[in-house]
Amino acid sequence: MDNGTATAYLDRIGATAPAAPDAAGLAVLQERHLRSVPFENLSIHLGEPIVLAEDALVEKVVGRRRGGFCYELNGAFGALLRHLGYDVSLLAARVHGGGALGPPYDHLALRVDLPEGPWITDVGFGRFAARPFRLDVRDDQPDPAGTVRVVDAGHGDVDALLAGEPQYRLDLRPRELDEFVATCWYHRTSPDSPFTQAVTCSLPTPTGRVTVTDRTLITTEDGRRNEREISTGDELLACYRDLFGIVLDRVPVLSGPRPEVRRPAQAAVASPGD
Repeated sequence: MDNGTATAYLDRIGATAPAAPDAAGLAVLQERHLRSVPFENLSIHLGEPIVLAEDALVEKVVGRRRGGFCYELNGAFGALLRHLGYDVSLLAARVHGGGALGPPYDHLALRVDLPEGPWITDVGFGRFAARPFRLDVRDDQPDPAGTVRVVDAGHGDVDALLAGEPQYRLDLRPRELDEFVATCWYHRTSPDSPFTQAVTCSLPTPTGRVTVTDRTLITTEDGRRNEREISTGDELLACYRDLFGIVLDRVPVLSGPRPEVRRPAQAAVASPGD
C-alpha cells in the first residue's frame, strides 16, 4: 500500500493516522472502520468474484466504497495497519454456533502486537466487539458491545466470548492470506454456508444498528427494534445507497436455499435482534 492509498483509506473511514502505532490509535481506527465500512455479502449474490489479495481487497473497500465479509474486511484493514506501522498477524478462527464449531479458517481475525502485549482487532464479524481486546488477558474486558473475555480452549487455542457467549475459537499460529482461499470459496458457493442463505448488509449506528437482510430493513435504536419490508427493487437499491453508501446497478439475487435453521455465524449477526 502506498501513501496515497493509505490516505484515501483513512478518508474512507473518517480517521487520521495515529502519531505512533499504539493501542489508543488502534481503537479509534477499529471504531471508525466499523461505523463506515459495511459488513455485507452482496458480492456472493451479485455473482462478483472475491479475490483474496491485498490490492484487490483495498480497492473494493476504498476505490469501490464497498464492504465485505471477514476475509475481505480484515484483509484490507490489516494492510492499512501494517502501512501505519503496526505489527499485524492474520489468525484463523472457527466460529461457534449451533453447539458446534465451524470449519478451520471459518473466520479471519487480526492480531496486533504492541509493547504492552498482543491485541485482537476485528472489523469483519458483524455484531461483535467495538474495540480491540487483549489476547493475553483472562479477566473481563469491558466493551461498548458487552463484556469480552478470552478463555483458554486447549491445544494452544483460545475462545473469544462476548457477554458470556463464545463467538469464535482462535488458532494463535500466524497465517497468510492465501491460506483462507479454500474456506472463502466454500462460504461463497456452498448451500450450507450462512453467506449463501441470505443477502445481508449491516452497519452499527450511534444508537444501535441498521441492517438490510434480503428485503427486510431492520433498525435498532436504544434497544428498540423495528423492521419493515422493502417493496421494490428500486427501493432496495436506494436503501443500499442511502444507508450504506453502496451504489449498485442491479439488485442482488439470493443465491442459495433458505434453511429451516441458520447457523449463527457471521451472516447471522445481522439477523433479528440487530
